[in-house]
Amino acid sequence: MKRLIMLAVAVCLIFALSACGTKEEAKAPAPASNAASGTASTGASNDLKLVASNFKFDQAEYKVKKGQDITVTLENKEGMHGVEIKGLNVKLDGSTKTKTFKADKEGTYDIICTVPCGSGHINMKSKLIVES
Repeated sequence: MKRLIMLAVAVCLIFALSACGTKEEAKAPAPASNAASGTASTGASNDLKLVASNFKFDQAEYKVKKGQDITVTLENKEGMHGVEIKGLNVKLDGSTKTKTFKADKEGTYDIICTVPCGSGHINMKSKLIVES
């Protein structure tokens, strides 16, 4: 019985540590765009890229224009993370990396990490600002 409990604890520990582990990927540099600055463009491409690393997003806030269709993409740069934008029905995780939604209401929306990623998980937050 003790061995079974120790095995279960070891598996849980491995899972918890791997959630915040680093993953090295070779990537070609992306072309410069407004998505890198956290602002969705007003042209044909209304992409919003959220880059998540351990306990933080790449920006404290992201801005988009009201009335646009926005395609949100989650990139896990370091660790494993999921995202929810509260009030906009946007949830991204390991199986869903992109979602398109209509930014039809002005306001400020909380962006939170939805995957327990370690000791700083509770503070892993950002804001999405929908402005006119």
